Amino acid sequence: MATLPITKRGAEKLKAELHRLKTVDRPGVIAAIAEARAQGDLSENAEYDAAKDRQGFIEGRIQEIEGKLSAAQIIDPTAIDAEGRVVFGATVRLEDENTGEAVTYQIVGEDEADLKQGLINIGSPIARALIGKSEGDTAEVVAPGGIRHYEIVAVNYA
Repeated sequence: MATLPITKRGAEKLKAELHRLKTVDRPGVIAAIAEARAQGDLSENAEYDAAKDRQGFIEGRIQEIEGKLSAAQIIDPTAIDAEGRVVFGATVRLEDENTGEAVTYQIVGEDEADLKQGLINIGSPIARALIGKSEGDTAEVVAPGGIRHYEIVAVNYA
């Protein structure tokens, strides 16, 4: 199985979700199933069916998270010293060469990506264009709206 890169913060978030699923959600759904069973006939019991569906979702998510964590390669951006080069976990400040618009992104794993928070997936077109470049370089990004050119203004590993 291939390793999946994930930041330290992303791994902690997954571990917290796993803990909640195992200690809060799983016991809660077991109690809901027991309560629904106590109501009698299960063939026409909507509460029982809903609780069983919820249990299936919870168990599936637990397996998914455990699989991701077992394959995870946890990377701490603060421990990286890539001498100004863009690598996984780096926070990159860019300037669009056409519009002058400045944006800041951190390159993270698939589960952590959230564009609204400036977290972009390592597999995204912009992240792939940035990896390996250094401060002062220009990255050419093939986007759905056409080719965009970004100057890498700053790279840090906080």
